[in-house]
Amino acid sequence: MIGPTGAKELMDNLQRAYAADIKIRLADEKNPPEGIAVKVDEFSSDGVVFEKDGVRVSAFEVDHGEVIKPAYGYRIDYRGRSVVISGDTRFSENLIKYGTGADLLIHELGAAKPELLKNPAMQRIIDHHTVPRDVGRVFERAKPKLAVYTHIVRLSNATIPEPSLADILAETRETYSGPLVFGEDLMTFDIGSRGVAVYRTGGP
Repeated sequence: MIGPTGAKELMDNLQRAYAADIKIRLADEKNPPEGIAVKVDEFSSDGVVFEKDGVRVSAFEVDHGEVIKPAYGYRIDYRGRSVVISGDTRFSENLIKYGTGADLLIHELGAAKPELLKNPAMQRIIDHHTVPRDVGRVFERAKPKLAVYTHIVRLSNATIPEPSLADILAETRETYSGPLVFGEDLMTFDIGSRGVAVYRTGGP
C-alpha cells in the first residue's frame, strides 16, 4: 500500500481492530500469515509515488481545511495520456498546476443554497470543499480535454432543498465554458487520440 503520512498508523490500527478475526481465520482456515501482511510506503511531499510499466502516479497536496492534513490529489500519466483526481479540496492552485493540460480532470464540489449557508454548521461543511463557481475557475485555467464532477456534496435541510444539478451547472458556467460531465456510478472514460469518450453504463 502507498499512502500519505498516517497511512501506516491507519493500517496498523485496522489490523488491531480485526486481530480476533485474523487469529480465527489463520487457525481455522489455515491461511498463510503472509496473506494478510500489510506493507505500507508513506510519502509526505509532492512528487512521483508509483512508477511501473509506463504508469506514473504523482501525488500533490491540496487544501481540505486547516486541520484536515494531509490531503492529496493524484495525477496518473500513461503513454502521453493523463488523468487528474482532485481528492477532497478547497480551491487549490496546486491542483491547477498538476491538472493543467490533463486529458481528464476529475474534481469534487460542495454546493448549498445561500439561505442554508446562514447556518454556521452548513457553512463549515462547504468551507472544506470547492463551490461550483470556483471549480469552474480551476477547469478554466487547467483546460482539460474533459472536466468531470465527482463526490458532489449537496446540502439541504427540512425546509431548504439541495441545489439541483442544473443549479450547479449554471453556477459553473459563470466561470467555465468547456466540456463538462457529471460523474455517475459505472461511468467509464476512454482516452484516445481523438479525445475522451464517455460511457455511462460501464463501457462501450
